Amino acid sequence: MKRPGPLLTLLAGLVLALFMLTLNVTSGTKTASSSYSEKSPSPSAPQSSAPASTPSPTPTKTSTTKPPAPNADYAGRTDDDAASVAVSVRDGKAVAYFCDGRYKEAWLRGRVNNNGSMKLTAPNGAVLDGTIDQGRKIRGTVKDEGRRYAFTAAKAVKPSGLWRATAKVRGAKIDAGWVVLPNGRQTGIVTRDGKPASAPRIDPETGAVTVDGQQLTARPVTP
Repeated sequence: MKRPGPLLTLLAGLVLALFMLTLNVTSGTKTASSSYSEKSPSPSAPQSSAPASTPSPTPTKTSTTKPPAPNADYAGRTDDDAASVAVSVRDGKAVAYFCDGRYKEAWLRGRVNNNGSMKLTAPNGAVLDGTIDQGRKIRGTVKDEGRRYAFTAAKAVKPSGLWRATAKVRGAKIDAGWVVLPNGRQTGIVTRDGKPASAPRIDPETGAVTVDGQQLTARPVTP
């Protein structure tokens, strides 16, 4: 048997080399392509163009401060009908008069809070605690000489309300006060040099009154 000649052997080697070369070129192309795909970054997602939200403004607080108590006059009786009470309110201040028409009386003063409550005091130690109810009446108590009197004083229109007269009559110092109720009823005390007694009636239209034979003029009292 003849052995392959040198030419045939060379040709077979050449064919094998060409096959290997073709295989390497094909593998390299795929590898490069794959590598490029893996390393290439994905396109960035488009960012939203919507404007940033603006914080809502802080709501303005509504003032809850109540207006001052209205200017008005009030007059009424204690619950036991033992005495009368009149209160005059002006610009956040109040003056009141408590009297039984015989010997017990007190002049009280103080301030009125915006909610209508008040605490009035007198030089003799009497204290009035009250509250204005919707501008129509005052409900409260007067404490005098250790006793407490509950009262209701309705809104009064002149001539109802609080009246006072001061003068010197026959050398005596006169200080008189009256509570005139809406129904026309009067309760008053006239003090002569510190001695109290029942007061005569006043003319509710003019304030005229006669004390110990001398005519005086009582006037409405305000703080």
